[in-house]
Amino acid sequence: MKNALNWFEIPALDFQRAQNFYETVFEFQMPVIINEENFKMGLLPADAAAVGGAIVWNTNSYKPSSTEGVLIYLNANPDLEIMQHRIEKAGGKIVITKRQISPQFGFMAIFNDSEGNRLALHSNS
Repeated sequence: MKNALNWFEIPALDFQRAQNFYETVFEFQMPVIINEENFKMGLLPADAAAVGGAIVWNTNSYKPSSTEGVLIYLNANPDLEIMQHRIEKAGGKIVITKRQISPQFGFMAIFNDSEGNRLALHSNS
């Protein structure tokens, strides 16, 4: 079966702030693949077999939302609590702390990133 998700983009109001947030939470250096006057895009970490995504800044087309819209679950294995502890230090806010979905489906948490987007973390433990 193919993955239902093959790409995602997370809106940013301030590209540098968003880049700093995700670099801090994921502990990596974000490659910026588009850095134009009216459009910026930085890649989030993903291996070749994984679904990829990016943060994107463009004032005409991308607007963050902390309360509605699509909820994207980011991979936080082996234990999302590790990333959860970095979120507020990086300028985000925890909305729902780590809790079990079920023994079969692992754990989740919901947060707002530095730009005000509502996102989630998922891990197996």
